Amino acid sequence: MSLETDIRPISYLKAHTADLLKQVNDTERPVVITQNGEPKAILQDAGSYQSMRNAIGLLKLISQGEEAARAGRVKPQEDVFADLEGRLKNR
Repeated sequence: MSLETDIRPISYLKAHTADLLKQVNDTERPVVITQNGEPKAILQDAGSYQSMRNAIGLLKLISQGEEAARAGRVKPQEDVFADLEGRLKNR
């Protein structure tokens, strides 16, 4: 992160919106928008945002799987595949 280019006050955003959009899309680095010297928002390109959302979704699934395993809600692999084969044959 570059303090000179990746942290901007809201007044800069208002005056240079197109420039900031070009910057975040060209660099794929987010820009922190500050108000009264404190961080208030993040401006991020759409591709990076979607990648982040996908990663968070996968982490959530992994966490749910780990929780299920700790709670004993597991099934042997052979049983899972047998169930799937049975469902596919019934279609």
